[in-house]
Amino acid sequence: MMAKSIKVGAVVYAPQVTVVWGIIAKYFKSEGMDLENVFFKNYRDQTQALIKGEIDVAWNSPLAHVEAMIKSDNKCGYSYMRDTDLDRTSCFLARNDSGIKDFADFKGKTIGFGAIDSPQARLIPIETLKEHNLISGKDYVEKTFDVDVGLDGDHEGGEVDALAALKDGSVDISVTTDNNRIKWTQDGTIDDQKIVVAGHTGLYDHCIFTTKPNFDPDTKAEWERILSKMDYNNPEHKEMMDLEGLKKWVPGRTKGFHLLEQAVDYLNFFDQKQTND
Repeated sequence: MMAKSIKVGAVVYAPQVTVVWGIIAKYFKSEGMDLENVFFKNYRDQTQALIKGEIDVAWNSPLAHVEAMIKSDNKCGYSYMRDTDLDRTSCFLARNDSGIKDFADFKGKTIGFGAIDSPQARLIPIETLKEHNLISGKDYVEKTFDVDVGLDGDHEGGEVDALAALKDGSVDISVTTDNNRIKWTQDGTIDDQKIVVAGHTGLYDHCIFTTKPNFDPDTKAEWERILSKMDYNNPEHKEMMDLEGLKKWVPGRTKGFHLLEQAVDYLNFFDQKQTND
């Protein structure tokens, strides 16, 4: 039987999160469904709450979604994504005068990653290095810039620090998303005559709504129907969408998490102590 009220979890990685979800809750109420926002300080706690059924839906980082699927024995499900969550990529940056041009030049170098739990600035890039026969703990020195661990890289802080280390010579290579590289090149943070791209990851997807085990299918269908009606041309919806970085909610998919799933397995990530801190 379809529920008229659902609990949706979100991690407060920035002050704008509560504003975003206030707008969404107001909209859902106007469509006949009460949405109770449940806020968390980190994704590990949110994932546990989702698996236990304490919330119905979680707005998840890619790492949190993969974690939920692993720890629920694939009993959790998935729902919509942002249009901007599809087909992202990260890049490896080097100084132009370093002689580092591609992956063949990475061996023995010090690589600056984002936070230890960042899918886009550490985990997927490490999997990419493995695919180029560069083994973690052996073929390069890893230096993480651990800003806000627990937020799964939902910020650019670690990537900012890694870029600064590249500029001052503390690392030979730094990692960031291609979106950040483009933005920083446009605003002058990166001089593309001095900082060059030495490699890219494959394509991956980013955030997604994860649903609890045994989530009622009729309730899920109504949740998705209402969510998908949000319109960027509506001024109230546009405010939320601009804050959250999308123009349309689109049906979710799981194929874009393949690189991350491989990385988590390769690094035994969820067996590491820091993921439980």
